[in-house]
Amino acid sequence: MTVRVLLVEDDELLVKRIESHFDDSGFSFVTDITGANAMDIVQSRQSDPSQAIQLAIVDIVLPEKDGLLLAKELNTLTDIGVIVLSSRDSQSDRIAGLAQGADDYICKPVDLLELELRMRALCKRIVVETQDDSDDYIEYADIKVHPEHRTLICGDSEEMRLTEAEHKVLICLISNAGKATSREKLSEEIGQTDWSPADRTVDVLIGRLRKKLSDEKDQKRIVTVRGKGYMISLA
Repeated sequence: MTVRVLLVEDDELLVKRIESHFDDSGFSFVTDITGANAMDIVQSRQSDPSQAIQLAIVDIVLPEKDGLLLAKELNTLTDIGVIVLSSRDSQSDRIAGLAQGADDYICKPVDLLELELRMRALCKRIVVETQDDSDDYIEYADIKVHPEHRTLICGDSEEMRLTEAEHKVLICLISNAGKATSREKLSEEIGQTDWSPADRTVDVLIGRLRKKLSDEKDQKRIVTVRGKGYMISLA
C-alpha cells in the first residue's frame, strides 16, 4: 500500500533528504513549500481514494502560513494524521502543537529514522481504518469510542474525530474506569517516556477531550483526582 504524504516544508535541502530517505519505502510525497496551498491539495484529492492524502508533515515556520494554524485546520477539516516539525523544542511549544490537534511533534534537526518510525506508527492506524468496516465500539456510560476508526460518539452528538493522542488517553481512562490513572501513565500511553511533574501535555489532551465530551463545570465525564491523576466518571 502506498501512503500519500503532504510535506509542508520550506527547507528545500530537508525536503530532498526526506524524499531520498523514503525512496522505494511505500511513501509518496507531495510538497508545498509555503503552506498556502496545503488545504487545497488535501481537499482536492479527498474524493479520489487512489490520490487521497493520508498523512501530513507540517513545519511550524512557513513563508505564507502559520504552521500551527495549518495543523489545526487539517485536524478540524480532514481525517489525516498530522506530524508537526519544529526547531522549537521547549515543552510549551510541544504542548502548543498538540493543542492544535497534531498527532505528533518532532524537533529539528530531524532524525530521519525517528521520523520514519513515527510515520509508520501513524500509518498502522490509517491502514486499519481502510480495511476494517467493523461497527463495534467500546462503550462506557453515554460514551462510544471506535477502537480502530479513532472516532467518538458522546450522548446524542454526531460522530467526531479524535487525534491519536486523544484516542489513546480516552481508551486508557475507560480501560481503568473506577480508578484514577496517573499523568505519568497517560503520558506513557501517548509515547512520552520523559514525563515530569511539570509536564502539561496530558492536561492539554484532557482539556481537549473534555471539550469534545461537552463536560460541564458541575458534571464532568472526566474528573480530576487530586494528587492521583484523572478518572472517567458515570456522573
